[in-house]
Amino acid sequence: MNQDRTTGTPRRLPVQKRSLERFERLLDACAELLDEVGYSALTTKEVARRAEVPIGTLYQFFSDREGLVGALAARNLEAFLGRVTERLEREAPDGIAGLVEVTVDEFVAMRRTITGFGVVDFGAVGQDHTLEPGRDNNTAVAGRLRALTASLTGVEDDAELELALRVALECADGVLQLAFRTHPQGEPQLIAECKRVLNSYLNDRLRMLTSRHQAL
Repeated sequence: MNQDRTTGTPRRLPVQKRSLERFERLLDACAELLDEVGYSALTTKEVARRAEVPIGTLYQFFSDREGLVGALAARNLEAFLGRVTERLEREAPDGIAGLVEVTVDEFVAMRRTITGFGVVDFGAVGQDHTLEPGRDNNTAVAGRLRALTASLTGVEDDAELELALRVALECADGVLQLAFRTHPQGEPQLIAECKRVLNSYLNDRLRMLTSRHQAL
């Protein structure tokens, strides 16, 4: 089960407890080093040293540096979706406004608190297909958010919804990057503007999709 170097799928998944612990230590070490030295200076040798894991063990799991970073991005995405799903189930927010509030807040919280997330959230700079080989990262994330959005809003779960979410994610990505370039903790006004933009676009787009489906 060799790993495609552009995806977050490890070449060998850990099964035993000891292997799983080493796997997670490698991802933790990767995240720490991303914060300390950045993506361009990251090496598998230093990750293995920091994790106190033999370099050969690292290559049992990951084919190269990009595979390691891809696995970290995939872990970040699963953590993000888990946090979003848990909050949506707990708070049962109403419609798009609630979904936007929760998703933006959880992304911002992870950016502020999760090691390495500011360098690699769901993909590395210049690595457009970190999560899935045939889709750029935001398209892959949009695909994962489709069902959540459909269940919360009642809109049809289809490719048009995924396209709308992809556009929304591209907008959010740009504005939130600006927010964290402006202030290390994210400039509050820009975060608020991000929510405003997403609410306006998604409400308009979902109304259009609902009307179109009702007319069929």
